[in-house]
Amino acid sequence: MIKQMKIAALSGMVLAMSIHVKAQTEEGLLHDLWNKIEETYPGLASKESKINAAALNEYVTKGERLPQLKGQAQNTYGTYESTMGSFFPQAGLFNVNSSDNLSGTVFSPNTYASATIEWELFSFGEKQNKSKAAKSKTYKAHSEKDTYILTLKKDLFNRFFQLLYKESQWIWNSKNVERLHSVRGITASLASAGIKSQADSLLASSSYSQALGENEKIRGQKEAAMIKLLELTGDDRVSVQTVMPNFLEPKQILTEPSRQIDLNHPVLQTMVEAEEYLKYSSKAHKAAALPSIHLMGGYAYRGTGIGREGTVSGRWKDGFSNTAKNILLGIGVTWNITDVYTKKQKGNSLKKDAESINFLNKQQELAMQSDLSAIQNKITHQYVEVQQTKDAQEEAEKAYEMYLSRYKSGLMDLSTLLQVQQLLETAENKHIEAAFAYWTLLAGEAALTGDFDHLFNNF
Repeated sequence: MIKQMKIAALSGMVLAMSIHVKAQTEEGLLHDLWNKIEETYPGLASKESKINAAALNEYVTKGERLPQLKGQAQNTYGTYESTMGSFFPQAGLFNVNSSDNLSGTVFSPNTYASATIEWELFSFGEKQNKSKAAKSKTYKAHSEKDTYILTLKKDLFNRFFQLLYKESQWIWNSKNVERLHSVRGITASLASAGIKSQADSLLASSSYSQALGENEKIRGQKEAAMIKLLELTGDDRVSVQTVMPNFLEPKQILTEPSRQIDLNHPVLQTMVEAEEYLKYSSKAHKAAALPSIHLMGGYAYRGTGIGREGTVSGRWKDGFSNTAKNILLGIGVTWNITDVYTKKQKGNSLKKDAESINFLNKQQELAMQSDLSAIQNKITHQYVEVQQTKDAQEEAEKAYEMYLSRYKSGLMDLSTLLQVQQLLETAENKHIEAAFAYWTLLAGEAALTGDFDHLFNNF
């Protein structure tokens, strides 16, 4: 196992620290991972289905503005007592009746078919505002998907950086294991030669065993980070060795970052569309309280067992005789008096909801602006820390090599060397943590600005 760990540690160091990798283009590792997410992740498919549902609802709302055509056909057998005249008894049909001066059977067969058309000519903007509200709902669904994409990208980067963080820790700790393994061998040789006591050999073995245990813990954390990343990208494991130098040695962004939140940011745009939807819904409800004017027309075909001479036949086939065809046209006004109060109050309620979202939108904009300024300030100082920790790590490595030479010569005791080794380990971990914090801040900034290009270009 020790031999395998040596090989793994050396291989990792060669790949991670010796290979100089230029900044990746859009066709880099993260770009490929994002393509997999776009193709397979069910969360994105869910948002797309919601957009399709909103678009279909928009078409349905537009269809309500078209003339409503209704038809019916029936064959009945019943009595025929009636009144004179033609009228619309209810939406969808109209009646045409004849004289009551008839003789014959009490029951008469009838055949009846009709078609009516009703077209709302004017409704004070109710249908128009309903259509605009439906359109705003579709736009809102698009903005929600864009917001979800930003959130998903940030989640991808955070999980990716967590994997890089644990991979870096594992590589450096494997190097630490190798150092302690070397110290243990040197101590054993010095103890055998009588230069050092046997206690030093036990102390070196103890430190080495602790480092092995730490290495296994980090290995487990690294695997856990890989599993979390694969939940987004699929089943194929991700190799991050080629991008490790970019993670540990970030390049400073030379372009001036944006200091203002874009008002078209998906988070803000979602709230704008929600406000628009409520505004138009409010207007539609208020318009529904007013009367509407309809153009109505109808055509009816009727067959009856009642002859023109006034004789009634009870035979079923005679129900298709004595046909009559009628056309009726008219215009009417419909007004639900009760809605004058209830619809108006509902409209006012929706208007207040729209005002509430407007205030929340302004609050969200201020909060995002504050977060952006704060995070960009942190990024500036965090980059300096990354450079400082890298210098500290390099200096600690040089110092360790010097102290190790003194220990080999018997000029230093083991406890002092192990203290120097711990300082080196601390410096290495500090640098990794500083790099991880730097990239995490950049992911947060990208989510606020809606621009992840710099992160894609580096990995």
